[in-house]
Amino acid sequence: MAARAGRGEAVSGKEKRAGCPGASAHVTGKMAVFPWHSRSRNYKAEFASCRLEAVPLEFGDYHPLKPITVTESKTKKVSRKGSSSSTSSSSSSSVVDPLSSVLDGTDPLSLFAASADPAATDSSRKRRDRDENAIVGSDFEPWASKRGEILARYTTTEKLSINLFMGSEKGKAGTTTSAMSEKVRTRLEELDDFEEGSQKELLNLTQQDYVNRIEELNQSLKDAWASDQKVKALKIVIQCSKLLSDTSVIQFYPSKFVLITDILDTFGKLVYERIFSMCVDNHSVLPDHFSPENVNDTAKETCLNWFFKIASIRELIPRFYVEASILKCNKFLSKTGISECLPRLTCMIRGIGDPLVSVYARAYLCRVGMEVAPHLKESLNKNFFDFLLTFKQIHGDTVQNQLVLQGVELPSYLPLYSPAMDWIFQCISYHAPEALLTEMMERCKKLGNNALLLNSVMSAFRAEFIATRSMDFIGMIKECDESGFPKHLLFHSLGLNLALADPPEGDRLQILNEAWKVITKLKNPQDYVNCAEVWVEYTCKHFTKREVNTVLADVIKHMTPDRAFEDSYPQLQSIIKKVIAHFHDFSVLFSVEKFLPFLDMFQKESVRVEVCKCIMEVFIKYQQEPTKDPVILNALLHVCKTMHDSVNALTLEDEKRMLAYLINGFIKMVSFGRDFEQQLSFYVEARSMFCNLETVLVQLIHSVNRLAMETRKVMKGNHSRKTAAFVRACVAYCFITIPSLVGIFTRLNLYLHSGQVALANQCLSQADAFFKAAISLIPEVPKMINIDGKMRPSESFLLEFLCNFFSTLLIVPDHPEHGVLFLVRELLNVIQDYTWEDSSDDKIRIYTCVLHLLSAMSQETYLYHIDKVDSNDSLYGGDSKFLAENNKLCETVMAQILEHLKTLAKDEALKRQSSLGLSFFNSILAHGDLRNNRLNQLSVNLWHLAQRHGCADTRTMVKTLEYIKQRSKQPDMGHLTELALRLPLQTRT
Repeated sequence: MAARAGRGEAVSGKEKRAGCPGASAHVTGKMAVFPWHSRSRNYKAEFASCRLEAVPLEFGDYHPLKPITVTESKTKKVSRKGSSSSTSSSSSSSVVDPLSSVLDGTDPLSLFAASADPAATDSSRKRRDRDENAIVGSDFEPWASKRGEILARYTTTEKLSINLFMGSEKGKAGTTTSAMSEKVRTRLEELDDFEEGSQKELLNLTQQDYVNRIEELNQSLKDAWASDQKVKALKIVIQCSKLLSDTSVIQFYPSKFVLITDILDTFGKLVYERIFSMCVDNHSVLPDHFSPENVNDTAKETCLNWFFKIASIRELIPRFYVEASILKCNKFLSKTGISECLPRLTCMIRGIGDPLVSVYARAYLCRVGMEVAPHLKESLNKNFFDFLLTFKQIHGDTVQNQLVLQGVELPSYLPLYSPAMDWIFQCISYHAPEALLTEMMERCKKLGNNALLLNSVMSAFRAEFIATRSMDFIGMIKECDESGFPKHLLFHSLGLNLALADPPEGDRLQILNEAWKVITKLKNPQDYVNCAEVWVEYTCKHFTKREVNTVLADVIKHMTPDRAFEDSYPQLQSIIKKVIAHFHDFSVLFSVEKFLPFLDMFQKESVRVEVCKCIMEVFIKYQQEPTKDPVILNALLHVCKTMHDSVNALTLEDEKRMLAYLINGFIKMVSFGRDFEQQLSFYVEARSMFCNLETVLVQLIHSVNRLAMETRKVMKGNHSRKTAAFVRACVAYCFITIPSLVGIFTRLNLYLHSGQVALANQCLSQADAFFKAAISLIPEVPKMINIDGKMRPSESFLLEFLCNFFSTLLIVPDHPEHGVLFLVRELLNVIQDYTWEDSSDDKIRIYTCVLHLLSAMSQETYLYHIDKVDSNDSLYGGDSKFLAENNKLCETVMAQILEHLKTLAKDEALKRQSSLGLSFFNSILAHGDLRNNRLNQLSVNLWHLAQRHGCADTRTMVKTLEYIKQRSKQPDMGHLTELALRLPLQTRT
């Protein structure tokens, strides 16, 4: 025995008595009435009996992964046997879905479609194809995407004014007349009343007040329409349209245009839906794609009435805008109504004298035209060419005098045209041929290469067209007059195109040089960084790290004086993102000399952290192979340290989780190959740097454990003196780090996992230390724990942990200086002292698991082992004294279980008693030796207890009894036949 025992030498004498259950201060009490006798297990035979029977599969037999061949016969019956083929001589075989065969090859929707009129289907298809050609595609940027940018960009601090409609009570829904002529007369009087001044001017409004008033008017329009006050709604729209003739606060005009046209769009939609609804009667519904012949007379009359009302508006601008807003309603009157109205409305704009008001009117007409008739490009082009003819008005005396009166400089005035011009150019250039761009460039040259016009051309046409002519555009930019519209804005627009499309390869360097000559001379840091942000992407895309380094150095040079970078963080962030998006090889990226100095400009912590997160996201996404490059490691350690140091008491959990994910991604990608000591040194350094993020510490512990197991794998389990010392260092790292964690179950599971690693590496004393630490931590488990922000009971998690722990304890050898099964005893004492919920049976479930563990420990050969670690089966070799101690411990545990079952003999707990009684019965059946009469009697008593109050699941009881009868037929299991006869099934009454 002594030779076998080694570290786990058999305990006798004083030591044996110290380890006895009766000597324990906690797991003690009256001896169990029923002794425990574990049955001997032959695990190999049990495994063999549980294996599925191997059945040879002949070629052609049915297999779930084979394509299914279904054969239909004339009788429509499908039989699948083997390969699912039918024997009918007139059958046709094809690979189909077996479910479809039930429906005779059709489904209800197919039958419904087949019953439709073929002619109608063909016409619908043709109409759909035609409509798809007429509607703009998803590649057309909608006006809605530009709206927010315009409102944010064109603002003012000057006071604004607005005319609010006061209204009269004549047009309300309650007004009734006896004749149609009286009704018409009333409405005309109301319009006259509006024209004669039934309005109030509000002065000295701030921009926000103005916006609020416009929103109130928009809501008033909807309310008036909903209450059937159509004339009041029209008055509101006319009043709002008149506001577009006011340029007294000229910087705000683009935003005013956006706000007012929102109201016009609402009005146009209300009118169209009103007339469309009038075409619906009891017999038919007007289709979405209809012709005027489908429209009834009432709807046409109402539609004409609206156009007649609008035609009576005296002033040009409101008459134009209101008619343009209901342009779509021409569909109710005539097939050619829209195509006839567009040229007329285009000509109406010629009567607007102010070029700014005129260009926005043209933009609105293009907006409406693209929505209702995008195929009528001739009218859109005419609108644009009319604009070119009047373009010189921008520099006329009238405009200059107006600017002088308002104190507005030309460089501030010309950009006001950009939203309207960009939209007009976008509409006419949509799916336009390249020849149109050539024509536009020629017209720009004839107009003296006007910068405003040239900028709109570059903003509107396809990037491929612009990139192909990059050198031509650079030549035109050089010749532009810089007064009013600076050249750097033109290079900004050109750079945006070159980021999307590649210029000719031979021109790329020259293009960069020409652009940077202009950009680097800019004195205003904001203008400079706006251009540099665009051209950095072009540089990264087409050149090497040398050119990128030069550009970054120039940006640092311009943005460092007077700390100009503090006002340009968004642009600088964009530059970083573009650089890292093109340099996925981080060894190249960090060899760019000015990259890290560029990062130093982000001195605001929140911005700096965001930049670091972007860098780490790209690294995790594109770094395919582990790295040990010192340049990458030093740089990314600095980046990760920056992220980690931003964590404080106010940091949100989601933010911590994100930062930990990025840092862990970096840690996982660091590998020094077979230099395990260097790898451990890296983990030691990382622990000191990232101590505030628990998730990172957990990852480091797992990484170190994996490092120890890799060492074991390299040494094939035969550690040398050096590797044994190294794995002990790894184990020590984990043992030191785990206590610093907050989550108690995180600590418990890591103690168990690290102990398993120590055991696998033959570090037996260290494994004991981990397991003891886990046992000593169990009393600290709180009753409730936080799971995803919600407080939940902890007992189920503790039960899960302990079950895993028991599985490990099976193979842990006893320590020579402690008693038999000392870890199991300590754990049982802790379980006994732990305060369990009165309504919970988890404590007894744990004791049942302990019983399973002790039964497994009593076997001559254990179910599993760790290589080169002698478990107790090798140390004790089935020694009778060890088995006796084991059985005594089993009896003590059984006493606890039976005592608990006794306490459940109450009405409200009978169901729990039944469930636990059957569970304990199954444990005895699986692990106990039922040839022992007293244990056999205990099992019979538990069977009756489970059924005593009618709480047992009859189906479960029946299946259990069938299982016992089945097992009784196996060798050495004849005694179960007698047991089965003693287990009656009670019926519920």
